[in-house]
Amino acid sequence: METISIINIMKLNTIKTVGRGDFVNMGPIQLRQPIPTRTIDNIDPFILLHHYGPYDISEQNNPFDLGPHPHRGFEPITFLIEGEQFHRDSLGNESIVKAGDVQWTTAGRGIIHAEAPTKDFVQKGGTLEGIQLWLNLPAEKKMMEANYQHIANDDFRVVTSDDGKVNIQIIAGELEGVYGRIKSQTSVNAFMINVEEGGRYEVEVPHSHQSTVYLLKGDVFINGTETLKLDKNQLIQFSQDGEGFYIEGNTTSKLLFLSGEPFNEPITTYGPYVMNTQTEIMEAMRDYQMGKMGFLPV
Repeated sequence: METISIINIMKLNTIKTVGRGDFVNMGPIQLRQPIPTRTIDNIDPFILLHHYGPYDISEQNNPFDLGPHPHRGFEPITFLIEGEQFHRDSLGNESIVKAGDVQWTTAGRGIIHAEAPTKDFVQKGGTLEGIQLWLNLPAEKKMMEANYQHIANDDFRVVTSDDGKVNIQIIAGELEGVYGRIKSQTSVNAFMINVEEGGRYEVEVPHSHQSTVYLLKGDVFINGTETLKLDKNQLIQFSQDGEGFYIEGNTTSKLLFLSGEPFNEPITTYGPYVMNTQTEIMEAMRDYQMGKMGFLPV
């Protein structure tokens, strides 16, 4: 794992919105949904964030066996925190996604995929936890060819603080000249941030990006003024008026940082499709029914 130590001083972005990740029901699954909420519709270009788990999975309790289903017009991304999942899709990809891994699917004009905890994991039993993120695609790329990327946890580059108490996994985008291994279709950053108690760090954010940080575990100060706790507030959206934000760990913590160039385009969604108009949604439904997004056996 490649590690680089840095330190920076910057003008901090002000906090625009503090959000919650309240629980919602998705069929038999209960999960946190910090985006969208009543106060945050989206943080363009990020349109949905689900935090599922931690759940105890066993042969008697496995609601995460998601059979074949389509997507079009965006990038569904999974950050697996704990557990083990099996992915397969209509492009012919099959992979076992393990704790710390990331799978980054570009649905484009259409893809059918299925995912579930692996059979071995279900038989042995264990904890499953992860993030499902929907990253929008601009109108000009919504009908591009579909693609799938899977990067293992140990293959990501990591930036660390001088005292070694903060490490930042660069998944996509760039931080201090260190680039993520995921090839993104748009200008985005995605970092997984691990902070030990007392760890401090200033994270640079491009001025043109909308940005947010979401707490998965622990207790942290953001910009020295706002405390994030899972049982209180979990998400912060920043204004675009500075160069980044400051983080300090009150306990051992894990956060997901996201930033991206907004598209400022109309968004129309229906089920697994994210397009710009209702007509395009109808076309997506028709194309799926006609088999134009490919096939994947049950």
